Amino acid sequence: MAMVLGSKILLYGVSKSEFLQNKKWLKHELEHIRQFKQHGLFTFLGKYFLESFRKGYYHNKYEVEARRAEEQ
Repeated sequence: MAMVLGSKILLYGVSKSEFLQNKKWLKHELEHIRQFKQHGLFTFLGKYFLESFRKGYYHNKYEVEARRAEEQ
């Protein structure tokens, strides 16, 4: 599992080397870092949670963008 908070990728239950070897996963989390930089820490968190509340995790536009980034 990985989670971004600001410019940090926090890992749980996976090693750094495992994470870095998975290019799609890495691109996904780097997209979340870009989103944090674009909106700012607290603004992004608010928008992200509101989007998740309204549309659910899978349809959250920030998750959609991150999944799209996996393919680039």
